[in-house]
Amino acid sequence: MPDGDFSLNCPIPLSDYPHVLLAHGGGGRLMNDLIERMFGPAFANPLLDERHDGAVFSAPQGRLAFTTDSYVVHPLFFPGGDIGILAVNGTVNDLAMCGARPLHLAAAFIIEEGLPMETLWRVTESMRKAAREAGVAIVTGDTKVVDRGKGDGLFVTTAGIGVVEHGLKIAPGSVREGDAVVLSGDIGRHGMAVMAVREGLSFESAIESDCAPLAAVTGALVSDGLSLHCLRDLTRGGLASALVEIAQGARLRVNVRETAVPVREDVRAACEILGLDPLYVANEGRFVCFLPAAEADRALSIIRGFPVGKGAAVIGHVAAANSDSPKMTPCVIMTTAVGTERIVDMFSGEQLPRIC
Repeated sequence: MPDGDFSLNCPIPLSDYPHVLLAHGGGGRLMNDLIERMFGPAFANPLLDERHDGAVFSAPQGRLAFTTDSYVVHPLFFPGGDIGILAVNGTVNDLAMCGARPLHLAAAFIIEEGLPMETLWRVTESMRKAAREAGVAIVTGDTKVVDRGKGDGLFVTTAGIGVVEHGLKIAPGSVREGDAVVLSGDIGRHGMAVMAVREGLSFESAIESDCAPLAAVTGALVSDGLSLHCLRDLTRGGLASALVEIAQGARLRVNVRETAVPVREDVRAACEILGLDPLYVANEGRFVCFLPAAEADRALSIIRGFPVGKGAAVIGHVAAANSDSPKMTPCVIMTTAVGTERIVDMFSGEQLPRIC
């Protein structure tokens, strides 16, 4: 949102409160004003409008999925998104990976004293728009203000609930020998978008975060009747960590081809400059899908039908693990561009701190 629009639209009087004060989290009039004049109108819906300690609603028929996550990204704003969009989409995507249709979110704000009110309003607006796009409502929440220097601006915690309207068990334990591994698009853009801003880097083409809601895509896969065995969104740790976690959970070997993994050239170049491996760089709008190989083409066709899935590709398959051979124990093996094989393991440290 342009700065000029803020002073005209923000419901908090800037002349009196241009920055967040400790009193905005103290439970008194200023906190009530913040909730009633900023968060309430932005996230307005019948459940939130009850202004109760929680949201009471009827659960649709089916199993329920529940998740929670916290967002501490630095900087708060980056090409293609911000901490608010990240918080909504990240929680929606976690529900989608369970095969659930997201319904409602809760949002908690931990705000550092002195944060510009404009910044908080921009994040609030981003969350409102992201929730609308994802088809969910923010129905309850909380606000806390911490002393200056103890909060690094703004932290956001979200929780989400969704309904599972099918009988599939979508989890690593459902992965089977021979499954195809489908990747929904190019990797590494979110991490590189954040790093470019953080480090003051500029490239010939702008690298924007891939941050996007994925529930519509996964919902279409479910509706088509595909035998989905596992879904996993690629966040911290990137594609590599997601594949290793699934291989270990399934107790099977996953084979992937380096040349099949889509990486944009500008992202690859940025990773080379920073000494990073795209396989481990965070994403916020990508996922992997494990399903029978015979259904892989149908899955690709569905995923590619969404803007977020234009670059979807089959990147590998699941082989059988064999406890008698160390090479065949549950692991991820990548066939490189030159035809050799290497083990893909989890990153031992943290490549990109404060990335989501």
